[in-house]
Amino acid sequence: MQQRLPSLLDPPITFAHRGAKALAPDNTIEAFTLALKLGASGLESDVWVTSDGVAVLDHDGEIKSGFLRKVPIGALRRDELPAHIPALTELFDTCGTGYHLSLDLKDDLAGPVVIRTIRERAPELASRTWLCDHDLATLAALRPLDDDVKLVNSTKLSRMDEGPERRAARLAELGIDGVNLRRSDWNGGLVALFHRFERTAFAWDLQHEHLLRPMLRMGIDAVYSDYVDRMTSAFQAEIGSGGAV
Repeated sequence: MQQRLPSLLDPPITFAHRGAKALAPDNTIEAFTLALKLGASGLESDVWVTSDGVAVLDHDGEIKSGFLRKVPIGALRRDELPAHIPALTELFDTCGTGYHLSLDLKDDLAGPVVIRTIRERAPELASRTWLCDHDLATLAALRPLDDDVKLVNSTKLSRMDEGPERRAARLAELGIDGVNLRRSDWNGGLVALFHRFERTAFAWDLQHEHLLRPMLRMGIDAVYSDYVDRMTSAFQAEIGSGGAV
């Protein structure tokens, strides 16, 4: 069996994609609570901002209103949203802050609002918050707002027109902490390349243990899965149960 290569984060993070999505309604407090009970060390969601400035967790960003009509979350107040859509602060109130938090920024206001909310309500979580976006300029604009919050470029290998080495160097120049690619884009050499620039390497779409385990062995810093039970099992097999959040 291949020897496990070192990761920058020790231990690597196990992110529950939209909570325990395979076992509970996604992006709900129920799903997030279950994910932590099953052993996830991180929670993942998408974040939007309501018309009254509240960060909320939802995937689609649209609410059904009437017959076949959908209204963007940004056009609604927090009190106009369905009860199953939690505010970011509700996540803290229910689940605490003893985990890593990965948030996909879904509108232009999301980054600053999340940073302000974390600083006001859960400052101890700042250094374990990972804000993800495909746009480098959006991420770079967030760096001056907070030194502790982590920034992640979510992209595809095919979109790195300048090549992965130059992308890694650019992330370092901009103060962006890492990159997030689909599992099929990663190999051990690419992980090592980003590590050489001290950028973390995250991998998503890992739904089976036979995919999770080799990814962990190549030194990846975080994995995302809908199946928290499988992810936890793979982590324990490859890393062990030790290590604090």
